[in-house]
Order: sequence, then structure tokens, then C-alpha cells
Amino acid sequence: MILLFTATFTILVLSSLDQVESSAYDKIVTHSRIRAKNEGPNVCALQQVMGTKKKYFSTCSNWYKKSICGKNAVVLYECCPGYMKLDGHRGCPAVAPIDTVYDTLDLVHAKITQQYSDLSKLREELSGAGSYTMFAPSDDAWEELDPESKAHLVSRGNTAHYNDLIYHIVNKRLLTKDLKNDMTLNSIHDNHDLYINHYSNGVVTVNCARIIHANQVATNGVVHVIDRVISSVHPTIMDVIQTNGDLATLKIVALTAGLQGLLRESRHYTLFAPTNEAFKNLDRDVLDRLMRDTTVLQALLKYHLLNSVQCSEAIMAGSVYGTLEGSNIEIGCDGESLTVNGIKMVLKKDIFTRNGVIHLIDQVLMPDSAMQVTELIGKSQNIFRDMVSQLGLSAAMQSETEYTILAPLNGAFSEEVMSMDERLLKIILENHIVKLRISLSDLYNGQQLETLGGKLLRVFIYRTAVCIENACMVRGSREGSNGILHLMRSLIQPPETTIYEQLLKDGHFKIFLSLMESAGLTDLLKQEGLYTLFAPIDAAFETLTEKDIALLKSDINTLRTILLYHFSNGVFINGGLEGGVTNLLKTIQGNSLQVLSVNNSIHVNSVEVPDFDLMASNGVVHVVKTILYPQDMPVGREDILVLLKKLNRYIQLKFVSGYTYHEIPLTFIKRTITTHVIEKGPEVKVETGESSITKVTRKIKGDLSVIKDRKVVGRDRSVTKVRKVVGRDASVTKVTRVIGGDQSITEVAEGKPSITKITRFTETHSSSSDGELDTEGEAKRLMGEGPDFSKIVTLKGSPDLHESESERITRIIKKGRSKKHAGKRQPQGSRQRVRPVRHDSRPSQ
Repeated sequence: MILLFTATFTILVLSSLDQVESSAYDKIVTHSRIRAKNEGPNVCALQQVMGTKKKYFSTCSNWYKKSICGKNAVVLYECCPGYMKLDGHRGCPAVAPIDTVYDTLDLVHAKITQQYSDLSKLREELSGAGSYTMFAPSDDAWEELDPESKAHLVSRGNTAHYNDLIYHIVNKRLLTKDLKNDMTLNSIHDNHDLYINHYSNGVVTVNCARIIHANQVATNGVVHVIDRVISSVHPTIMDVIQTNGDLATLKIVALTAGLQGLLRESRHYTLFAPTNEAFKNLDRDVLDRLMRDTTVLQALLKYHLLNSVQCSEAIMAGSVYGTLEGSNIEIGCDGESLTVNGIKMVLKKDIFTRNGVIHLIDQVLMPDSAMQVTELIGKSQNIFRDMVSQLGLSAAMQSETEYTILAPLNGAFSEEVMSMDERLLKIILENHIVKLRISLSDLYNGQQLETLGGKLLRVFIYRTAVCIENACMVRGSREGSNGILHLMRSLIQPPETTIYEQLLKDGHFKIFLSLMESAGLTDLLKQEGLYTLFAPIDAAFETLTEKDIALLKSDINTLRTILLYHFSNGVFINGGLEGGVTNLLKTIQGNSLQVLSVNNSIHVNSVEVPDFDLMASNGVVHVVKTILYPQDMPVGREDILVLLKKLNRYIQLKFVSGYTYHEIPLTFIKRTITTHVIEKGPEVKVETGESSITKVTRKIKGDLSVIKDRKVVGRDRSVTKVRKVVGRDASVTKVTRVIGGDQSITEVAEGKPSITKITRFTETHSSSSDGELDTEGEAKRLMGEGPDFSKIVTLKGSPDLHESESERITRIIKKGRSKKHAGKRQPQGSRQRVRPVRHDSRPSQ
């Protein structure tokens, strides 16, 4: 047993050591041997690109796709490196004879290299004592040498042959497992450098020449056959740019961007170098803008740089690589050519230098960071792009100012939207342009974004979505030089009214509003905050008699329990719900609603929601056709049980005799302030009694207006008033009456008539624990906030028309979500129409 354990352990150790020693090349050859196991011993399977002589030990991906570089490949079976065939035997059972490096050249079909070794008097060295590694060009490599290099080689005679050959030789024996990525070797020709790259797909290159037959061991070294003749490398990438006439414009770009030092660093880069012609193809205005901005120019050049050496022979399929700019590009191949982002643009490849490799391209690669935010709008948003341009909004977005564009997808623009009056359409689109640069990571729940039109849009962050008002983002945000582009599923609908005003105006929620008033909850619909309401329409109560409704109103705890179960803190819209699973929303009443979002529809407690995402300034409304009731909550009265069964037929109610509903503290209801302004009355002198009142009065020149900030804290009703009076001689009279308590105020009038303000502090429901009053809603009412139609010239002086157009915009945006087009509305007066725009079919960069 001990011997068995020892033997097993030894085998595991030896196998792990073998894995450590093996390289990517060795592993790929092992896999090819396994693929060819049915062909006999020591046979390897290779793939050859059809129509070429290129053969590869390929990865599984290429093998199963039956292609190399997107071209069909055929399978070949050859002897694995180091083995030979024997007549009459299957496979490759014979080990290749071990001979000197010189004689091994004939064995591996590098006969031209062997001939040049004879001519250059190198045979003696390759046949003598020593330990060499020779990267021997194949016969095909010599035949494919460009005519200029061939002529140069012949004209220089044997000395040139000698120098060229010894540049391929290293004075030590190195197998593929010893050839590490980014390794530098010294050749025996004046110690010139040879650069090794060993890739994860099993490709090994020396100065970007691929080893096609490796590890042919000799008595005095090892031979690796390569697919091209290599020569001494250029000093640096920057040196090539400065001396190559085709890269004159790139030289100016590098110097202007101040990156010449980077391109001389002793690192390993790949540069996709745009030629002069590539820069000429750029729009002149774009090139001028790039040259004026050093930061953008640096981003442009770094987008053409990879932080690794990617030789063309190492690319067997498309792969994504990170650039120095920070974005990704895809490098692929198409037969004999390289592709960048799927486009065949490489003119000349594998110009090797000490700090990397250069591929010449005929197009300038443009990263998002070098483009203006309006240039980022893509094909899926081209309707928005064309309309922004047509309505003059592009000109409003200057290049020196930063913006965030919330671009709806083309599907958001229905026929009715496209036929809308241009002035109204411009207001809608202005609400899709935010004045600041806001990236996805900068957004947070409750954030407010000011638009070009002056509106404030609210941000809602969910587990699986980021939404702005009623519209949610889709993947694909992009960051430009002067802004951010976010893609939206639908048009954004900024709210104009509170939940209360929305329900009141709709006219189908009269019974619900009546019940809210009886329960003392109407202020919840009016006050500021963020609420989600599942609002039952009047039809939900059609089974009730007047007596039933009176019974419901008679028990305030029961009524509040039922009504508050329809409210949840926070705004939850359809796009923010996680699809296909049950979303639990805790209600103000305390129990949870079960909300399911499937196929652009909502179900709450298994009840369909026919209309949803009706945005309000203090929340969102979803319409339901039945009363909701928590299924796990019992009913303690039989008459209430009968009533609830009439209201909700979708759940099984549980009766527990004597069960009573707990009183729900109305701490969520805020105090209100009623203010009356009367433009008359004498100036008064104010004397205070027990109440502590502090007043600060300032006179400021300008139009007459009044701004007040006030806060009531605690039961003592300590009042602080800050008052600004605008106007030269304006004086202000304040008459204040505090209801409740022993406080009293004595006021003595004097002086000439001016402005009298009478303020009443009215206590409604219990306040929050700190007693703070919410005055912001009332202040907004006094300021007269609402839809700003001042920009619509044709609608001025017509309040009815203002209201009808506001309703129409809301209806159109809402119908755009459900993709149901309403009939076209006849225009008021003479209005311009936005005509369909012919879109450019060319793909965006």
C-alpha cells in the first residue's frame, strides 16, 4: 500500500513539473497530437488556410470553427516536430536523426538557408563545436522576400549573406519552453537584439517572424524554422515616425501632444499609425479642433497604442485589447490582412522596433474621448440627433461647455410626436439635455438634474436600472470630450402637478379622493416627497352602495389601514422593477405589496395594472381597478368582511373575530402654512407678547416682491421671519396671528398705506418628532411654478390652449411608451411640422 501511494505521488509530482516546464507552444502541439491520434503515433493535426501556404497548430476555437482569420481551413496531418515516417509503417514512428545545426537545416526544409550558409563561409561554424539556436528562414520565406531586399542582398555578396544569417543565430541552445514573452536575446552579429513574443494561443515570434517548425534538436544546438527573413530593428517607434515620410502628419500630432518621450520609452507597444492620407480624410474642422486641445490630442494618439506587442502572425481570430487611452479596440484578421474594429485598414504591418511594433493604417481611429458629445449620438438615436440639429439645439451646445445628453432611442418617436408643433417639440427635447457633465457613476437616487429648458429631472436608482423620471437607461453610455451620452428607452416626461392635482384633474378618482379626505389623508397627496400610489379608479367601488361607503368612512382606523396600503415610500416605475421576479414594496401601512413586471406590464398582488408610470411632482401613480388589501391581515368585523369581499375578489380574506386595526400615527403628514397677501393697510409697529419673534428686514431696489423663510419649532411656537422688501420706498406691514397657546401679539398701525401680510399658522395633523413645518410646497405655490410656455409665441395669451397642449404632450409621451399611436390632432392656427428626415445610411465611427 505504501509503495502504491509513493508511486502515485511520484507520478503526480513529475506530471506537475512537466506542466510547469511546458509552454503555450508545447501545449498546443500536444493538443494537435491528441486530435490526430487515430492517424498513428507521433502525428500532429494542423490547419492550413485555404489558398495559402499558412499552417497552424490551432486552438480549440479555431479548430471547431474550421477557420483561421475568418478564412476556411483544411486539416493536415504531419509528423510532429522531431519525428519521421518509415516506409511500411503507420504514422511517424521514427525519431529524426540528430545532426549538426548545418545538416539539420536540410532535414527541416530550410535548404536555401543552408545554401547561403555555404556561400557565406558559415558552414564551418554551424558544423563545429558550440551551442547555438538558429532561427532559420524557410525556403518560402526567402522566395517571398521583397525585391528591394533581395537586390540589396545580392549586390553586397557573401558578406551580406554572412551578416544576415548570423543575425538569426543566438550563442546558446533555447527550446520553445525557454522562449518567454517579451524576452530579448543577443544575436552573434554584433550583439544585435532579437525580440521574442510567446502568445497564449501557442504562437511564438522572433521580431514578429512566426516559428512554424520548432525544437529540431541538433548536436550543437537547436533549429527553429521561421516564416520570414528578419533584419535588424529600428531604434524606437518615435524614430520610425520621424524618418518615415508617410507619417509626417502623425509626427506633428505626436510632437503637439507632447508624447514623443512616451514613444521612445523602453517598453513594449503596438502602434496603429495613421498615414498622411488617413489624416487628410478627416474633416478639416475636426482636425483643427483636435490640434487646439492637447488633452484631446493625447487621447487620440493613445487610442492608437496598445500596451503590448501584437505581431500580425499572432492574430488568428478577433480579440479585444485595451488601449493606453483606456478604451478597447478589437484586432482581427481577414486572410492576409489585419482588421481594426472589424474594418480592413492595415496597409503595412510588422515594422519592428526596440520598443514595439508598428502597423500602418489608412484611417484615423477616433475614440469617444476625442469626440464632442453630439458626435457620440449613434445610429439607434439618429432621429433624436436629426431633430436636435433641425431645431437649433446643436448650436446651443458649445464645444467649450459641458453637457449630458439623454438620447431616446428611435422607437420613442411615434408618428404623433413627429407631427407635433416645432416649438412644443423643442421644449420636450430641451428636457433631454442636462447642463452639466454627469457620468453614470455620478448619478445617485434623489439627484436633480437641471436641463437646458430649465426643468429639474429626478434620478431614481434601482437594483437593475437607472431611471430619470419615467424613462430608464439602456446599456451603451459614452463619454466624449465635452460631455456624456446616455441612451433612454423613451421620451422623458417631467411632472407638472402633484398626485392630488393629477387625480383631481383626471376625474376618475372621485371616490378615492373622498375616502382620503374622510381619513384625513388628503395632505399626503399634496405634500412634497416621493411616493408610489396604486390609485383605484371609481369603477373599483361600483359594487358598493352609499351605505357601504358610509360604513367604510365610519371606522377611521379601518379606512386608513386600507388606503395607506396603496402607498409606498419612494418612486417605483415599471422600468425600475426587476423583471420576471416578485418585487416587494413596503407600504406606509406596514405590509408589503407584491409587484411583478413582465412584458412591459405590471401586476400588483396578482391584479393587472392597466395604466402606470403617471409621473407627479411628489411621486408616481399606477392605476388599479380594484381595492388592494394585505392577504396576511385578518378582518375582525363581519360587516367589514362583507364589504371587503365586494371590493376585492382576487384574494381569500381571513376572518378573526374581535381583531382590530391599530391606529397608524400620521407622522408622515406635514404641517401646512396658509398665507394671504393683501395690497393695502397702514404701516404698523409690532410689539410682541410672550411669543419670541425675530424679524430681519432689508430694503433692496427693484420690482416689488416679497420673499419669506420661516420655521416653527416645537410647542412654544418660536417664530423666525426673514423678510426682503424690494423697492425704494416700500414698507411692509405684517399682522400675525398664532393659533393655539397663550402667545399674543400687539400691533399698532402707523404711516402710509403699503403692503399688509396676514399670516396664519394652522395646525393640521401631528407633526414629525422635531415639529418642523414644511413650507417649501406653499412657497412654490406662491412663486407660481408650473409649465413654462413663455417660449411658445403662438400660444401666448391663451390659457386654455396652454392647458390643452400640456395635456397633449403628456398623452403623447405616455402613448409612445405603449407604442399605441393616437389619431393626429388638428393644429391650432398655422404651425410648422417636423418633416421626416432622410438619414445617412453610412455607419457611424
